[in-house]
Amino acid sequence: MAKVDVGDEAPDFELPGTGGRTYRLSDLRGKNVVLAFYPGDATRVCTAQFCSYRDDGDRIDRLDAEVLGISPQSVDSHERWAQEQGLDVPLLADEDLGVSKRYGVTGWVGPFAKLAGLKETAPGGRYVMRSIFVIDREGIVRYRHVSRTGSTYQRVEDLERAVAALEG
Repeated sequence: MAKVDVGDEAPDFELPGTGGRTYRLSDLRGKNVVLAFYPGDATRVCTAQFCSYRDDGDRIDRLDAEVLGISPQSVDSHERWAQEQGLDVPLLADEDLGVSKRYGVTGWVGPFAKLAGLKETAPGGRYVMRSIFVIDREGIVRYRHVSRTGSTYQRVEDLERAVAALEG
């Protein structure tokens, strides 16, 4: 499994997402991007994470970065969860874990699945580790945080610091 590190060029991807859109990282070249990989829709910690982004939406809007959530659930699942929780961050469906694997943020399901509250896993018994990647305007990864257990998440202030460091 590949692992994307700080200083690496961010692997391009194309994924379907909420709002009936297809998202390509290459389409966002020239903008800062925050990729928020997460284990699953409607799980306890994922809900807390994305609701905190919703609740601090004005701060997210001022980040000078496009924030995207990525997990292995379907677009239909993302749409239901976004509607139930009033989420406004676009959620992308990485159902085959192709993007998550390229970024090096998958692990084998075991006790972590229970911790994350996952009821089902992606094909092959793998799950997505809660991770944040901040990518600069040229497509270079400038920040990487991966949580193996997924029991905590990067808060808005963490994202603000990571994006502010891009302007250095």
